[in-house]
Amino acid sequence: MTDTRTTADVDTLTRLFGLPGRTAVVTGASAGLGLGFAKALADAGATVFAAARRTDRLAALADSDARIVPVRCDVTLDDDRRALVDRCYEQTGRLDVLVNNAGMPGPPRAEQESAEGFAALLEVNLLAGFHLALAAATALPEGRGASIVNISSIIGLASTAPIGGASYAASKAGVLGLTRELAGQWGHRGIRVNAVVPGWFDTEMTDGLFSNDKSAGWVRRNTMLGRGGAAGEVDGAVLFLASDASSYMTGQTVVVDGGWTAR
Repeated sequence: MTDTRTTADVDTLTRLFGLPGRTAVVTGASAGLGLGFAKALADAGATVFAAARRTDRLAALADSDARIVPVRCDVTLDDDRRALVDRCYEQTGRLDVLVNNAGMPGPPRAEQESAEGFAALLEVNLLAGFHLALAAATALPEGRGASIVNISSIIGLASTAPIGGASYAASKAGVLGLTRELAGQWGHRGIRVNAVVPGWFDTEMTDGLFSNDKSAGWVRRNTMLGRGGAAGEVDGAVLFLASDASSYMTGQTVVVDGGWTAR
């Protein structure tokens, strides 16, 4: 098929979805969806600070693209969060996009939850994202906007028992409430805050889900598209919210789940 796009068409797409000259942070970037987000934003032209605790994986990611900067960061530590934001300004003079992706799973049954474990999961999945967003917003120069993209889960929208878990569901539902509230508080500053809700993807977080015939069949039967998500199928939503293509969107939730929650 002949490509009929004009130079003007390409320029429009680049203006809407391109991120040249911009700086982005992606947490939980050493594997899974976060790794894909870092690559997608770098492909769009951004300098991406890929943050995680596993430095060996971050180094491999950075070797794949000169626009990706590996940063060891434990998002639950205030010093690490502030150092991450400071490094962006020291190296590029700006921070335009923050993707709060770092997270951890919890036990599937409420009876297995301990008070300490529940609190620890909220610390990673909910509180760390809030504090990092606050650090980014506080450091933002007056008159300059930014885009914050919080990664939630369909488990924050609907019960997925017997898969999921009380602490995980609470944390991911909290991410959606936090997204709306920060959008409301910071909109006048030009800071947009939106959320992406992925469905079932084969990552470390869903280890064993797709390798088991019973659980894999459960996903297929309950998803309108009849399958789990493939690598890269959330990247477009994150890029959209990070870029000027979504310049009039804030406080919104974009669901990428193959139709799971629409049933």
